[in-house]
This record gives sequence, C-alpha cells and structure tokens, in this order.
Amino acid sequence: MIIHCSGHRILIDPCLNPKGSLPPYAFFRKKPRCNPTVDLPLNAESIVDQVTAGIITHCRFGHFDHLDGAGARLLSQKKVPVYCNILDEPFLQRRRICTVPLKMNEPSEFLTGKITMFPAAHGRGLAGWFMRPGAGYLIQPAGEKSIYISGDTVLTPTVMHVLKDLQPDIAVLNAGTATLDFGKPILMPLSEQLEFIKAAPGKVVAVHVLSSKGLLHHVHGITYG
Repeated sequence: MIIHCSGHRILIDPCLNPKGSLPPYAFFRKKPRCNPTVDLPLNAESIVDQVTAGIITHCRFGHFDHLDGAGARLLSQKKVPVYCNILDEPFLQRRRICTVPLKMNEPSEFLTGKITMFPAAHGRGLAGWFMRPGAGYLIQPAGEKSIYISGDTVLTPTVMHVLKDLQPDIAVLNAGTATLDFGKPILMPLSEQLEFIKAAPGKVVAVHVLSSKGLLHHVHGITYG
C-alpha cells in the first residue's frame, strides 16, 4: 500500500519478493501455498521507486508479509524515514533502515501533520502472544483527510476507540481472517470485519490477504483528493 498525501508517497509494510519465493504460513490446516501467491503489477518498480517515507506495522518473528527481503533492501537503499514501533527499531536498524521510533498512544510529528501509534492484537491467546508486537497508526496530515491503518489485529476496544472517538476519514482494514496451523484466527473473522465497517465513520479500504476462492495479495494505492 502507498499513501499519497502532502506531496509525499508513504510505503506501508513492503512485501516485494517474487511470486512463490517465501514459505507458506500454514502446512496442515490447509494446503500449503508459497508466498506471495501472485506477481506484483508490471509498474510496481517505478511506483515504489518514488516513495519518500515508510511505515512498518510489525516485522519480527516471520512477518515477512509486512517486510520481506526485497522490501527491506528498498527502504535501506532509499534512505527514507521509516516510522515504526520502538520495539521493532533494533530489528530494522540491523537492516540499515532509517528509523523514526514511536511509542504507543503518543502523538508524534509526521511530515506535515502528526501520527499516533496504537496497539494491535494479532490474534488471541497463545497465537496472539506469539505474533506480537503489532501496531496500527492514525495519520493526520495538516489540511488533508485522516487515515487509520488497523495493522494486523482482531477487533479490540482500542480499534473501536479509534474508529468511534477519533473519527478517521478513511479506515484501512487488514482483512482476510488468516489462520495458522493452530488456534483461532489471527485477523478479524468476518463478523468482526462487519463490525469494523459499521463503526467506521468514513470510507473503508480492505487490504492484506483477501479471501475468495483463493488467497490473493493485492497492492492498493490511496490518493487524497
């Protein structure tokens, strides 16, 4: 996902490896499929070459669908500021990525406005503990529409607080109801996704791994107008 605002192009959680170059996330619960499951668009290289900033929602312990090798190399080579959870900063710095660490629930300067990071629960119980730490972000550019990036999360009181109390103009929902070989879904099941959509005051854009007859990785661009 790339967000265009205030003259900037903000790259979110780049997964840029070739089709089938990364391992599956599940081996027994469903038929294993290597990731990504589709190729990037033909114009992807020229688009990502124009990015001026980055945001990482989470990246440690095998979360290569949010930062893979190709994505890390791009951010390192571009030397753009990459906003991240302070807990993820050492991981990113070892990959020579220029980090801007953030703390939970504390508004910080961001380009022409501000950004606030909120905790995300990447599943419940043991799976949620194993998949942590995760984050969502509320971006509030000066004079432009605000956008909430949920990150990988199930529906929590924090998510509902951002939607109902902070009223983002656009809400980006990490959809797909992903599961591992054990435990409950590590993303919102359909019923929670519907609650998210009903609570959102403005537009909702679904990203991440979307389920239909198969699993498809999608690249989405959101342009403020």
